[in-house]
Amino acid sequence: MTELLVTPKLTMNGQIRIEIIGRDAFWRKAVLVEWNHQYPERELVAQSSVCYLIETEWLVDLKRVAEGCFSKIIVAPEDPSRRLWLSRFIPTQSDNQP
Repeated sequence: MTELLVTPKLTMNGQIRIEIIGRDAFWRKAVLVEWNHQYPERELVAQSSVCYLIETEWLVDLKRVAEGCFSKIIVAPEDPSRRLWLSRFIPTQSDNQP
């Protein structure tokens, strides 16, 4: 599967909104724990249980940490309700599992 190149939309203070995609809640939490261990001075600003605001220059480091925790980081949409609306029509991998 190829990953689409998305130009992240910056907030007023130079942050981007990301989403942590893990196997489950345990692995998403593992990303946060490992991030806090490796970069205690870099605080992720929680917007929901999976979405965070981060400084743009942290993205590469956060993706590396997530990869080590069987997770991935994606740039989250500005308007999460649009993704929810689209998910009604487009099945996801988790919808196809028994």
